[in-house]
Amino acid sequence: MVLSSPSGAGKSTLTRNLLQDPAEQGRIRLSVSVTTRARRPSEIDGTHYHFIPVHKFEAMRDHGELIEWAEVHGNFYGTPKEPVENWLQQGLDVVFDIDWQGTQQLAKAMPDDVVTLFVLPPAARELKARLDRRAEDSEETIARRLVNAKSELDHWVEYDYVVVNDDLERAIGGVKAILRAERLKRTRAEVGIARLIESIKAEL
Repeated sequence: MVLSSPSGAGKSTLTRNLLQDPAEQGRIRLSVSVTTRARRPSEIDGTHYHFIPVHKFEAMRDHGELIEWAEVHGNFYGTPKEPVENWLQQGLDVVFDIDWQGTQQLAKAMPDDVVTLFVLPPAARELKARLDRRAEDSEETIARRLVNAKSELDHWVEYDYVVVNDDLERAIGGVKAILRAERLKRTRAEVGIARLIESIKAEL
């Protein structure tokens, strides 16, 4: 499941709450992206991102080690392929916190396995306030993110679902409902359901 949004709309907070849900323990994993941007003081390498130099990112990209990658706000971001493939083979769900460019690539690479969700802020002033409250980016960086948000907002129509993050608890509830509904889709549960039906028919 992919969550995308303009910076400050709250997708990382929603993702964190989803992963901390006791009902999801052991069922879901977070894909940790690699990035060339500088680490913020509150961020932990390997937890929020894998912070790597540009030359290492380029090597991973050129060797096919990334499912998707994009340049965002002047920095590179990408999704390592190996851990995602391993988790999916184990039957686990994987959550991605990536932008619209990466989402397009991921949907193309894994069309049958991806569900996409776009997170919107309730208003422009709230988006600005959240970026200001973060207090870990320079004024120049915040200004660039706000400019980019205008074009990022145009991509909401490309997503399967949209959640307006005007109330955190309600938004989290929406994300959880989407995850539950997607798990119940026939195409995702086909093998297990087919076995169940055969066992019921055999007993009848």
